[in-house]
Amino acid sequence: MSSQLERAGFNLLRALSKHADIIMQAYLSGHVNDLEYDPNIIEKLIELGVLWRPEPGEDLRLRSTVRALLENSLRDERNRQLDTNIGSKLAAIKTVTNHFKESMHHKAYGDAEVYLEDLSEQVYTLVDSLKSSVRNLWRRIHNEFGYVASISAKIRENELAQSQLTQMRQQLEMFQFDELTHLAGNSRELRRLLVVQLQRSHSEISQELSLAQAKLIDLLGKFREYLHRSQLLKGFVLYQQQKPDYRVKDYSEQAKIPVLFNQAKAIIKPASIDVNNLEHELVYVELVSQLKQIRHNQSLNEKLRKGQEFSLEDIESIDIESDGLKEAVESYFCQVIDSGQLLSALEYHQQQSLEYDPEVWVYGVINGFGGLNQDEQEFFELDPIGHAHPKFDGNFIIEDVELGLR
Repeated sequence: MSSQLERAGFNLLRALSKHADIIMQAYLSGHVNDLEYDPNIIEKLIELGVLWRPEPGEDLRLRSTVRALLENSLRDERNRQLDTNIGSKLAAIKTVTNHFKESMHHKAYGDAEVYLEDLSEQVYTLVDSLKSSVRNLWRRIHNEFGYVASISAKIRENELAQSQLTQMRQQLEMFQFDELTHLAGNSRELRRLLVVQLQRSHSEISQELSLAQAKLIDLLGKFREYLHRSQLLKGFVLYQQQKPDYRVKDYSEQAKIPVLFNQAKAIIKPASIDVNNLEHELVYVELVSQLKQIRHNQSLNEKLRKGQEFSLEDIESIDIESDGLKEAVESYFCQVIDSGQLLSALEYHQQQSLEYDPEVWVYGVINGFGGLNQDEQEFFELDPIGHAHPKFDGNFIIEDVELGLR
């Protein structure tokens, strides 16, 4: 089997190399006229699966596999197709896996080795095809679909890429790793290919597709914004062509400026008050004098405006209880009158052994003197006894008072 593949591959590569002019013409122009070349050569390329004819009488075209090979090798920016036919490749992998297990069961180790190599090639081909599709998708995203000229074409290419990406995600759902694990069984080589290799690639590709989808949506919004702006500009240019006498109005002289043209910033820049400028002092004072304090306490004002009820009654008699301190002060005044000598308040406090605090007693004497009317105060002379405050000038600390007659 390997010799047949080798011979078939050799014939194919030799045909590609020998008839490269026909193949490149079909690749670049999309078709090739078989009447311009030798019919035997054309027939041989058709047999090798390089060219094919869609309908009788039409020109020949390149097979998709050959076109994909050239697109990947030449890094052609026009390569906009993603290979999403994963189902058939998975079916082929399962088939070759069963061939390998059957050969191992019959102890045909030579055939099993060939099937294992074939399986490895198909697995790596599948993974490489998926990664190549993702790289192709990212290449188109990074170039922002630069192989087309108009914004509308970019939007269509973006939508095409999103649909292809969606198909790839749907095809990735065909990977049933439970089934592949059961198919691999206890074989270490099969588990490495069908479980480890495919699962790791599946995870990486799924993550890349999620990022690519977010970027495509972002690009689509940007393209639509460009399209709307270009349509607005084209409409304005067309309007000017139809009406050459049209002149743009000075919107600054209108009372209501359209929002579209009202994009300029304010001419007057923000300013603040400089309170340190003496030239503006009069202006500040005038402004402050015009300020009014407004209070909105309506409920309180209404209560104040309302008259309050009151009742006119007879004044009740107040019974003032006799105060012992007051009586003692009166006795002190009477003793000064009887003796006619000067007598300090603290000396009297000691003589009478009063129970009041000395400071309270001195205050009581001063208050008693202050409670006399003007005529009565003229009979007495009250002199304070004390000293000036050591730290604060003008303060005099009264320690005692001396009372006498004038």
